[in-house]
Amino acid sequence: MPKSRGFTLIEVLVALAIMALMALLTWRGIDGMARAQEATRRYTDDVLALQAGLGQWRADLDAMMVWQASNIATTSSSTSAIQPLVNRSLSWDGNTLRITRTAADNAGAGLRVAAWTRRAGTGQWLRWQSPPVLTQQAWQAAWEAAARWGETASLQGTPTGGAQETVIAPAQDWQLHYFRNNAWTNPLSSSSEGSDATATVPDGVRLIITLAPGQALTGPLVVDWIRPNFGGDS
Repeated sequence: MPKSRGFTLIEVLVALAIMALMALLTWRGIDGMARAQEATRRYTDDVLALQAGLGQWRADLDAMMVWQASNIATTSSSTSAIQPLVNRSLSWDGNTLRITRTAADNAGAGLRVAAWTRRAGTGQWLRWQSPPVLTQQAWQAAWEAAARWGETASLQGTPTGGAQETVIAPAQDWQLHYFRNNAWTNPLSSSSEGSDATATVPDGVRLIITLAPGQALTGPLVVDWIRPNFGGDS
């Protein structure tokens, strides 16, 4: 009877080498798929976060409580003066945008003050909102708190008094333009009629924001908001 013959050592080593190579290629393929899935997830999260932030931006403007501009009397120890017209609905100082908006759909929920700014230290684009306010005094306190928050946002402190702060996205720069007198103009510039431009609610607001590198979307982004009743009865 013929003798049975087994595998030689060289054949076993060759087979093991082939199996190791196949395992390595399989692992690299799985690792590449996992990395691609993670990158896709981060991209999707960044896009959704930015969309939510821009949606909140539009929601704040859509819910803006339009008040007539008013003169505010101030008194001091020596004199009494009247400040220029002040817009209590929308205020931009070149760094922070403050908006008085309704707190919810139902009228009994009061108002909120929302504020937007860019943190100088980290470059984060931020949103701040006050708790609901029901009185003129509470609104005034929230309006002033929003201004202080805009000035000290670089300190990265936790908002107090029930206010909330949300990080939207890293940004290198941001600017605003108002649509007034059928043209986009600097919000802080005077109108052609010589009146105080900061005392009127514009028909539109243009947001120009430059998103920082390293995100799903980078570079300049332009978002236009038009007053819902623009062109109709106010």
